Amino acid sequence: MEDFSRSSMKFFTDQQQCCADILTSREVRARIEVSVLNFLKILSSPDPSISDLPLINRRLSNSRVSQGIFTDISSVFLSRSFCTRSFMKANGAKAFVRVWKVMEMCFHILVEEKQVTQRELFYKLLCDSPEYFTSQLQVNRTIQDVVALLRCSRYSLGIMASSRGLVAGRLLLQEPNHEVVDCSACGSSGYAISGDLNLLEKLVVKTDARYIILVEKHAIFHRLAEDRVFDKIPSILITAKGYPDIATRFILHKMTRAFPDLPILALVDWNPAGLAILCTFKFGSIGMGLEAYRYACNVKWLGLRGDDLQLIPQQSFVPLKQRDLQIARSLMSSQILQDNYKEELASMVQSGQRAEIEALYFHGYDYLEKYIAKKIVQANYI
Repeated sequence: MEDFSRSSMKFFTDQQQCCADILTSREVRARIEVSVLNFLKILSSPDPSISDLPLINRRLSNSRVSQGIFTDISSVFLSRSFCTRSFMKANGAKAFVRVWKVMEMCFHILVEEKQVTQRELFYKLLCDSPEYFTSQLQVNRTIQDVVALLRCSRYSLGIMASSRGLVAGRLLLQEPNHEVVDCSACGSSGYAISGDLNLLEKLVVKTDARYIILVEKHAIFHRLAEDRVFDKIPSILITAKGYPDIATRFILHKMTRAFPDLPILALVDWNPAGLAILCTFKFGSIGMGLEAYRYACNVKWLGLRGDDLQLIPQQSFVPLKQRDLQIARSLMSSQILQDNYKEELASMVQSGQRAEIEALYFHGYDYLEKYIAKKIVQANYI
């Protein structure tokens, strides 16, 4: 595989940033064929051997920060540091074989012009190769290995994003040859974001909104959509129901390209997890491997913020959990976290408490609208 490692570098620029290319089915199949041919060439040589698989290192130590020069958008990415999957190591042999199994499956998916979710792929592999695949996590990690080896996106491999995302408000969506969907008429449930990135890319989007409001929680999204907040504050509401999936990040990024003047305002809990969710939308996540940076957006932190805590009744505060402290330590070690975010995070840890958006209902169930409007004015987004 050393030949493939060197030859594959010709596909890419000499920049330090390593990324997963968005390729056609034909191009991906060609990369898989090259890797197989090089592997067979080594096996059939006079001195046959099984070489390690050279993968882009996905560890945090290999992460770097790309600072926006002409825009306010910064992002995290992986640099050109390799690790390996070795067939000759006892604890690595199965992981080595899993990469080939997933590549084989993806090749057939692309030939058949199909798309599958990671969950569907797991069950297929579980039935075909039960000795190698026993959990969804193994499949997910192996998919990332294949992405790191072939340097192409999951979507290019025929693996569709599973989406939890919803959108509501002043947004019109139209698929080619389909009727227009008015997201303000979708009720409190909103419009379900498809996991088909190809479909999302083809959507025609129109709006007369002045803001995009990114909501951490489904329950808060439901409340704002039910109250039709977007009629009084001309806005688009979007949620991923927690940590963002690729499809939700994709459509948010698409909206920023279509409507570059609309500020994206994030409404999250005042705790380390809320800030981590905001940062994933804003900077990307190394957990997404070579696709970490791709859909980063210039998200502004609307609330909850430290200066909002006076609005929260004391009995509504909840002690931080060990998981919160782990997330806080991870965020504090990040090269990309800006100073005012670090100050907020330090305040959370020092207080030992967290506050959730729902605590604002102390002032009435209609208070969220007033709170958002007030914060928009205070932040001078009007």
